[in-house]
Amino acid sequence: MWTQSCSKIYPGVTKEAVWKLWTDVNNWPRWDTELEYCQMQGAFAKDSQFILKPVGGPKVKIILSEVVPYETFTDYCTFFGATMHDYHHLEETPDGLRITNTITVTGPLGLLWTHLVAKNVAKAVPRQMDALAELAKASHD
Repeated sequence: MWTQSCSKIYPGVTKEAVWKLWTDVNNWPRWDTELEYCQMQGAFAKDSQFILKPVGGPKVKIILSEVVPYETFTDYCTFFGATMHDYHHLEETPDGLRITNTITVTGPLGLLWTHLVAKNVAKAVPRQMDALAELAKASHD
């Protein structure tokens, strides 16, 4: 199993503003420049699915495995011989909103998919979190 986590605190950002952006899956490319597009029909709820298309990559089907409004959600996608989980968490602290993103890859071919996909996804997370927080702060001001 491979895991990488990123956690940052953002003063002046509310969990409500971040949650609104997270649940608006079709507009994720507004703050995630690694995405060409996302397509979701229906509610942002456990077992819901959506398609995302990374820039320069193939379309990927994503499934929401956990959704706790204003607190956390986890999604996953499957590859041949591996599964990649992406855990997103919000925590209010005295210094601001802590946003945490943890990516985990499991399965017999996990090492292969870690090198092909997960490490690149994880590398972009700090940039994406900063852009998400900036957009959330601007929408709240």
